[in-house]
Amino acid sequence: MERKTILVVDDEKDFGETIIMMLESAGKYDVITAFDGKEGVKKAGMMKPDLILLDIKMPEMDGLEALKILKENSATMKIPVIMLTACSDDIYKLRACQLYNEDYLVKPVKTEELIATVEKVLGRREIK
Repeated sequence: MERKTILVVDDEKDFGETIIMMLESAGKYDVITAFDGKEGVKKAGMMKPDLILLDIKMPEMDGLEALKILKENSATMKIPVIMLTACSDDIYKLRACQLYNEDYLVKPVKTEELIATVEKVLGRREIK
C-alpha cells in the first residue's frame, strides 16, 4: 500500500506531536504540520497532502476560515478534511459540514478512533 501524506494543522504543538505519533504508529502515513490556519492553507497548496486534520480555534486564521479557503481553491478543494478539535458544540459541527468537511472528531481522541476515521475517509477517496 502506498504511503499517504497527512497535514496536521493545530496550534497546540504538544497535541500535534501526539497526533503525529498516533498516525506514524500505523506505519503508512507521512505527517507534516502547520501551527495556524494561514500556514495550513499555504502548506496544503504547496504540498497537496492526501488528507488534512484541521483544528478550529487557532490564531491568525481559524480552522473554519481555513476550510472555506481550501474548499474554494481548485488546487485544494478535493483534499479531504477531518476537523479535529476541542469544539464539541453542534454549531461548529454544522458550520464545518456546510463547508464540506469529511468528518469531525472531538479532542481528546483515541488512536484507534483517529486511525479508523482517517482510513475510512481515505478509503472513500480511493473508491472514486
